Amino acid sequence: MGREGKLDNERPVHRVFVSAFEMAETPVTKRHYRVFLERTGAPPPPFWGEPGFDDPDQPVVGVSWMEARRFCRWLASESGLKIRLPTEAEREKAARGGLEGANFPWGDDPRGGPARIHGPLERPDRVRSSPPNGYGLYHMGDMVHEWCLDAYRADYYLVSPDRDPCASGTPRRSARGGSWRHATIVTPCASRSSLPPSFHYSDFGFRWIRTFS
Repeated sequence: MGREGKLDNERPVHRVFVSAFEMAETPVTKRHYRVFLERTGAPPPPFWGEPGFDDPDQPVVGVSWMEARRFCRWLASESGLKIRLPTEAEREKAARGGLEGANFPWGDDPRGGPARIHGPLERPDRVRSSPPNGYGLYHMGDMVHEWCLDAYRADYYLVSPDRDPCASGTPRRSARGGSWRHATIVTPCASRSSLPPSFHYSDFGFRWIRTFS
C-alpha cells in the first residue's frame, strides 16, 4: 500500500492485510440510486436532473459521504448482507487488481486503461465504458472519486496498523479514484483525496463492499 517518491501522504509503502470482502463491480449508478430514493423517500442529490447527468447508467454523483453511508445501511437492510463503504486499504487492494506495485489498475502506463486519459470531459461516461482490472472491477482509476469509510489523516501511514486499518479522529473523509472533471482523468491506485463529509461534488460517487465478519 502506498507509493514512494510522490506525495507525503502516500508514504511510506507498507504491507497491509485486509479481511475477505466482495466489492461492487462499478460505482453505484443512477439506476440503482433511484430505487433507494423511491423506497426511502430521500431527496435526490445535486445534479440529479441536470443535462449531462441524466443517463441511468452513469455513476450517481453529488452524493455526500453521509448519504453514501445511508445508502449502504439501506442496502444492508434490504439484502440481509453486511454492506458498507470500503476502507482506503480495501479500496487500494481492489484497485490494484492483483498487480502489486503498479501505478494504475492496468499497469504503469496511464494509456493502458480508458480510451481517453485527458480531460476534462463534458460529463461522466456510462459505467463499464473502459476495461475492468484483474479482479473484474470497473473504473478503479477513472470516472469518479469514490468515498471511503475512513477519516482522512495525511500522516496515517506512519501509525496505521498492519491489519484492517481504518483511520478516525478527523473531520474530513477519504476518497479514492479518478475524476471525469480533471485534466488527467486517470488516477494512480495509491492517490488519496478527501472532502468534508457533507460536501456534494459532481465528480464524487461511491461503491459498496460486502464483508463477512
